[in-house]
Amino acid sequence: MRLRLDITKLDHKLSVAGQISIDDITEIATAGYRSIICNRPDYEGGGNQPGSEELEAAAKLLGITFVYLPIRIGSIPTERAEAFQKLMIELPKPVLAFCGSGMRATALYGMTQQNVQGDPEAQESVVATCDWDNAFDVVVVGGGSAGIGVTASLLKRRPTLRIAIIEPSGKHYYQPAWTLVGAGAYDIAETVKSMADIIPRNADWIQIAASGFDPEHNRVHLSDGRVIGYRQLIVCPGIRLAWEKIEGLEETLGKNGVTSNYQYDLAPYTWSLVKELKAGKAIFTQPPMPIKCAGAPQKAMYLSCDHWMRAQCLENMDVEFNTATAVLFGVADFVPPLMDYVRRYHAKLVFNSNLVKVDGNKKIAYFENKGNDGTVTLEAKPFDMLHVTPSQVAPD
Repeated sequence: MRLRLDITKLDHKLSVAGQISIDDITEIATAGYRSIICNRPDYEGGGNQPGSEELEAAAKLLGITFVYLPIRIGSIPTERAEAFQKLMIELPKPVLAFCGSGMRATALYGMTQQNVQGDPEAQESVVATCDWDNAFDVVVVGGGSAGIGVTASLLKRRPTLRIAIIEPSGKHYYQPAWTLVGAGAYDIAETVKSMADIIPRNADWIQIAASGFDPEHNRVHLSDGRVIGYRQLIVCPGIRLAWEKIEGLEETLGKNGVTSNYQYDLAPYTWSLVKELKAGKAIFTQPPMPIKCAGAPQKAMYLSCDHWMRAQCLENMDVEFNTATAVLFGVADFVPPLMDYVRRYHAKLVFNSNLVKVDGNKKIAYFENKGNDGTVTLEAKPFDMLHVTPSQVAPD
């Protein structure tokens, strides 16, 4: 009978295929296959494929032997090839082996047919069929809002595209909400989800970090030595929070009144400080560009002041916004309405003032102030609460 699956027969004992579904197993059994080898790791595609345990249960009901032998895309370890060869001796025949596209199963077959251990060139030629060279139409570096958004948009318009997202983290954070968490208006637990639940359907999730680019050969190198090929590359790895650029900051974050809405576990501390502080000095900072969400440093101040105003203690607060820039906001049309809030909350603005050091134990923040003549002076400012927007740099 003709299967819906695209099956390639390698010899009378073994055939290979791409990802199978639960429904495919009945047809596989009807076609006479007595064993199935799963070479695709569970959740490799972001959790869109059925798990090996589900497939095994369905296979057993039809009398098919099912074996889970996961192979990560890239160079195949010798012990995995040996395990595959052993299975081909022991399993009831014929056998159907599958992975995402059938390439890994085919490479395993090739390794068992050659004396690759004594012939490095033969091994290299076989393993190359299991690398990602030219395997994807689009490779997206980064699984944040940008990477997820552009992938979903492309797949909505062209569902047949093969897209891979390179993202090492198992969690996806909705960072814009952290400003609201710092104001007591949002639950921090609602800002994090499993990455497997966020990856768009039909996209492949490569859970590892990118380590370098080879644009002349359309390849991305991964931190574990593997290589992924592409026709088009989209790079959106985000921006790194460079806490270390401010002396003493890392040692005092999350205590001594020092906080930041730019980090998941610190945003709740911001709200704790805001609601407990009834009087004193509150300093909010903004470093030189680039930073993500250029409005967030001010939003932290405005939302805090709004709470103090509602709690009828704003008059007891000395609020100050220190920004390393020369203007309140880079888009001129936004400045007048923002100034309305600055005046409403009686906040002091200090321009060309960059936070460079924090002494958390003494609760003193040190700023480099740049004068109109270009001279730079260091000023120490005591605080009761310090909300820091860290310096930010491109990933290494």
